[in-house]
Amino acid sequence: MRYQVATALAFGLCATAAHADSGSFNDFFDKGHIDGELRLYNFDRLYDTPNTPDAHALSMAALINLQSGSVWGGFGAGLSFATANALGTNSDDIAKVDTSLMGPNSSIGAFTQAYLQYKRDWFLLRGGYQYLNTPWMGNNDSRVIPSSYNAATVDITPVKDWHIYAIRTFEWKSRTSTGMYSDNLYYPSRYDGDSMYGNNGSLPSTAPKADGAWAAGTTYTHDAIKAQAWYYNFIDFARMGYADGTYTLKTDTHFDPFLSLQYLTENGGSGNILVDTHTKLFGVAGTRVRAEAWGADLGTSIYDGRIDVAYNKLANQSGAVGEGAIISPYTTNYATDPLFTTSMIRGLVEQGPGHAWKARAQYSFFDKKLQLVAAYAKYTTDLRGSSHNLYFDIIYNMDGVLKGLTLRDRWERSTGGTNNLNPGNEAFVYNRLMITYKF
Repeated sequence: MRYQVATALAFGLCATAAHADSGSFNDFFDKGHIDGELRLYNFDRLYDTPNTPDAHALSMAALINLQSGSVWGGFGAGLSFATANALGTNSDDIAKVDTSLMGPNSSIGAFTQAYLQYKRDWFLLRGGYQYLNTPWMGNNDSRVIPSSYNAATVDITPVKDWHIYAIRTFEWKSRTSTGMYSDNLYYPSRYDGDSMYGNNGSLPSTAPKADGAWAAGTTYTHDAIKAQAWYYNFIDFARMGYADGTYTLKTDTHFDPFLSLQYLTENGGSGNILVDTHTKLFGVAGTRVRAEAWGADLGTSIYDGRIDVAYNKLANQSGAVGEGAIISPYTTNYATDPLFTTSMIRGLVEQGPGHAWKARAQYSFFDKKLQLVAAYAKYTTDLRGSSHNLYFDIIYNMDGVLKGLTLRDRWERSTGGTNNLNPGNEAFVYNRLMITYKF
């Protein structure tokens, strides 16, 4: 079956190395390691409209990672398991539960990684369940359990600081799912039995299954330059080209100015699931997929802090799905995309064509143990009106109390918008209290 291809590929590689004499099989266990994280998250959605009840969720989670040692010249394996429990705190009324945290159930558990790999100094081939870290396909790790993918990944490093990637995904597991499924965030909750919540859900339940994605990209980081370029084929959804880059002027002072630029282009026509099902995004269906966006971010470091101002423009495309909406199957409604102006709650991916700007300031205190962040974002869009978000973030590293312990509180208030951007078109406050312990 196609969902077994990635894992079978890695097993096949191990079989071909049976006669290699580099490394002992005992190293597989003796040189392996275990790490993990405990998480206690309390999320509150607070609405100004009386017609929508406030929603809450609390969850205790454990993430355990096992990584083997290297045998037979570079072969190894990894396994990760995550489990979360609401500790009996969920309301019996699902409308009063923030289902984006771990769904409506009292507990969930899943293997988030289960892969085999071959790794040398300049080459990595990995197959099976795994986390990805690319701009438009990542692990979306802002809840108790991260997203993961059934995939085959190649990472080549021709020279130091330069990586070339090739990825084929077959299925994925959302942040609230208990297994791998042939869907994405445009599918409705419970599609094919998937306990996926906090998703976009615009597709009908009769939509054909998703066939995963192809991706190829390259990244380069050295001294003052950081750049990346990616091509994605979200099969039967969209083909995307994306690039961004940052140049930092090193001044040997406490002020290092930087400029970042980004560009995205996207298209798709016949055979497109969104088009063929006449799916509406932001109330607009289309005969094709077409999107184009660009952005700039200008700022500077300042002693133990940083300030910057960013801008993004997403063009209106007549006749396209969502009038030019960015089709992002693995970030939409998660607000985990790389656009410079994306807020904690949402960005232009969730609001459609228009433009946005965002000002942000952060500073660290007490030998960088305490970090304070404040931001303001303004969105002016064609289909969801004008809105603005105010954001505060407090991060306290408590290594002095217990090594690996962190306390974080993220608060954002969204005001404005039309077409029910916020329930009842009234203000919406989202507060996320997160306590984590890494071991």
